[in-house]
Amino acid sequence: MALTNEIMGSSFIQRSLFPSSSQIFQQKNGRFLISPVFVPFGNKKVLKLRKSAMFPVAAISEDLMKGSSSSSSSSSSSSSVPSEKPVKFKVRAVVTVRNKIKEDFKETFVKHLDSLTDRIGRNVVLELFSTEIDPKTKGPKKSNEAVLKDWSKKTNVKAERVSYTAEFTVDSNFGEPGAITMINNHQQEFFLESITIEGFATGAFHFPCNSWVQARKDLPGKRIFFSNKAYLPDDTPAGIKILREKDLKNLRGDGRGVRKLSDRIYDYDIYNDLGNPDKGLDLVRPTLGASKMYPYPRRCRTGRGPSDTDITCESRIEKPLPMYIPRDERFEESKKNTFSVKRLKGVLHNLLPGLKSSLSAHNQDFNEFSDVDGLYSVGLLIKLGLQDDVLKKLPLPKIVSKIQESSQGILKYDIPKIISKDKFAWLRDDEFARQAIAGVNPVTIERLTVFPPVSKLDPEIYGSQESALKEEHIVHQLNGMTVQEAIDENKLYIIDYHDIYLPFLERINALDGRKSYATRTIYFLTPLGTLKPVAIELSLPPSGPNTPSKRVVTPALDATTNWTWMLAKAHVCSNDAGVHQLAHHWLRTHASMEPFILSAHRQLSAMHPIFKLLDPHMRYTLEINALARQSLINADGVIESCFTPGRYAMEISSAAYKTSWRFDKESLPQDLIRRGMAVPDQTQPHGLKLTMKDYPYAEDGLLIWSAIENWVQKYVSYYYPNPSLIINDRELQAWYSESINVGHADLKDETWWPKLYDSDNLVSVLTILIWNASAQHAALNFGQYPYGGYVPNRPPLMRRLIPEESDPEYASFISDPQKYFLNALPSLLQASKYMAVVDTLSTHSADEEYLGERQHPSTWNGDAEIVEAFHEFSAEIGKIEKVIDSRNSDRNLRNRCGAGVLPYELLAPSSEPGVTCRGVPNSVSV
Repeated sequence: MALTNEIMGSSFIQRSLFPSSSQIFQQKNGRFLISPVFVPFGNKKVLKLRKSAMFPVAAISEDLMKGSSSSSSSSSSSSSVPSEKPVKFKVRAVVTVRNKIKEDFKETFVKHLDSLTDRIGRNVVLELFSTEIDPKTKGPKKSNEAVLKDWSKKTNVKAERVSYTAEFTVDSNFGEPGAITMINNHQQEFFLESITIEGFATGAFHFPCNSWVQARKDLPGKRIFFSNKAYLPDDTPAGIKILREKDLKNLRGDGRGVRKLSDRIYDYDIYNDLGNPDKGLDLVRPTLGASKMYPYPRRCRTGRGPSDTDITCESRIEKPLPMYIPRDERFEESKKNTFSVKRLKGVLHNLLPGLKSSLSAHNQDFNEFSDVDGLYSVGLLIKLGLQDDVLKKLPLPKIVSKIQESSQGILKYDIPKIISKDKFAWLRDDEFARQAIAGVNPVTIERLTVFPPVSKLDPEIYGSQESALKEEHIVHQLNGMTVQEAIDENKLYIIDYHDIYLPFLERINALDGRKSYATRTIYFLTPLGTLKPVAIELSLPPSGPNTPSKRVVTPALDATTNWTWMLAKAHVCSNDAGVHQLAHHWLRTHASMEPFILSAHRQLSAMHPIFKLLDPHMRYTLEINALARQSLINADGVIESCFTPGRYAMEISSAAYKTSWRFDKESLPQDLIRRGMAVPDQTQPHGLKLTMKDYPYAEDGLLIWSAIENWVQKYVSYYYPNPSLIINDRELQAWYSESINVGHADLKDETWWPKLYDSDNLVSVLTILIWNASAQHAALNFGQYPYGGYVPNRPPLMRRLIPEESDPEYASFISDPQKYFLNALPSLLQASKYMAVVDTLSTHSADEEYLGERQHPSTWNGDAEIVEAFHEFSAEIGKIEKVIDSRNSDRNLRNRCGAGVLPYELLAPSSEPGVTCRGVPNSVSV
């Protein structure tokens, strides 16, 4: 102890600071090491240690030294063994609370009431827990209870974030902080962003919280927050094991009762809340899930009671009342404001119902292309001839007035990107084909391997499995090749919607204002690397044994066939819009992700490394899915109103889940191989070779897929250096098992589910989840308005079939084909409603967190190696963005560069707020 005596005096070190010098000091390689010690706070001078000290020590308060001086002097002359009694110290918590940007009158009133009651003892109370067990109590070591200081003094602070402090008293053998409990004795919730514990010689301890702390009256019991250090279940320090289990138990709930908006309970239910039988038979819908006929993933349980007329159907909650999701899953304020300012909430549900009674029959359709253009130049209401006196009679919210003032016409839309560079691009065949690989739905196209294509439907129910497509329809467009030669050289591709639509067509076409075919489109890959459509097959349900139900339309030869070809392409786009929305966008990236999110919160502790990895990729998904059930995919919701399938939309989504959704094929490489768009090739960078070189979605997607996979590989390898840790991780196995057996119960017996037996499978599962939540969703979502906002380019529904010469409508088609075409598109109100929705869904909010970003990047995880690996991942995402920018400037890549051609930026990682047609957020948030 000679060196220590020289610096501070041995008796002070031995008696006042450390319980036992034999426990604290260790000698290694001639240097002293010291355990964590504590720094008391207060308005005290601090004595700094001399630089000659070769071991880490704490700064010591002068007040503590003065308080120990008398005992120190007597002890220093004594040769007896010093007392091992622990010494009490104070450490400080810095608590960061995020204020609301705007408060209503009630919130402001309660906030000031809390300020008053805080002064008389109704405080926010915290308690600090050690990672160690107290040998006396056999329970966790914990501090005294402490209250947040200066709450009342800071009530009127307008800053976005306000920091408060609390002081804990602990003793010198307290150990490392592992958890904090909190009780909110106020009347109002607050958003707790983080807690930092200062005063330990080893440095600050960070507690990322990002959670609403409910008032005790709403949520009895203590909230539990853990430090940023990740622990597998078996590695959990003894002092916080019980808290880990208790926190998960609280999040699971007991599966009973109606959920309150303040609850934090994650549980499962079936989709029995889409219909509204209490309002009539027209709004009855089948239950999806727990059914052989209608299998489906599970959604978040609300616990609402049954409807009055059907006990199997959950009662509805309509806007503006909110639907239950766990409190921390709700949009943060800036995200909520983005939705409010957009037309979906503020205009769509208030303005359009009022307009219906103001419209006459003659102005419900587009009659000229200038009618479509007017939506971007003068706005919907002016096009309808509605003046201010009409507006004053409608019960419009305040936000409509603001939109009117700012846009000089309500529902005046921004010009979609598809016509921003070339107004007539959508008319060209090459653009129609380009959008199949670089548009908003680039995930359906397949390489053609059999010609003619063959249906898998039951021929006794749906007619002949044979296609009407013949070699003579396409051979003259194959640059001198035969059909078989084109197939062998990977030159023929197909988008086949025959089997998914045909079982529903008879019912769809019986709906008012709906007419559809089941389409197949054949494409030829030209020497320039671009696609051209060479034939479209249009199928209807067979009406009799001798009645033809299929026809083939080929590219135009004259004026009449030009309009026939345009109508055929429009029907293909209508088919595509429905499958894109119901089978790819909603099913694959929204509904199928929800069970994994629910299970993660129920089975993985916030301390679990896999929860920390997935956390940013689960943000807002439950909220946006709940909003979808309330107003998008529900009976008479936006999807039914605006898309071809109408009331059968979710049945089509269920059929896609039953016949084509496979978790193992949600991997981008496996999906490309399944569709024949790539073949395995281990000599290539991603282990495969694309059959179409200029396939923008695949090319850019593989870069992002590989970056995610490499990041996940490093992460998994760090926490699971051997497979036995994966097999024996009870939380991990419970999460994955529950996701399948409960969340995807209707498909739980399928043999294709990966098994979590080793790191390769775990990496694959996690990469699939992160890919689908981020890049896959971005590719399918943020181009909806840029491509679909111009309705003739991508009509979500069609209202007329293509007339045959024997049809009564053929004469009107011949006399005015433009009007016939436009009248076949959605009506003016249907188009406007659809545009308002996709405009909202295509918008990035100001608080968007993009791939390679995360809140508190240096403190979200306490393991330095992992933080460094994340920074490497972030840097790799930045490099990928530059590669994508470079590709978009390469004139040899004609599917993303050329005169009037939109660059493919849907997988460019970053974006500004708004509708940008680019940006890859971490999670499914719109």
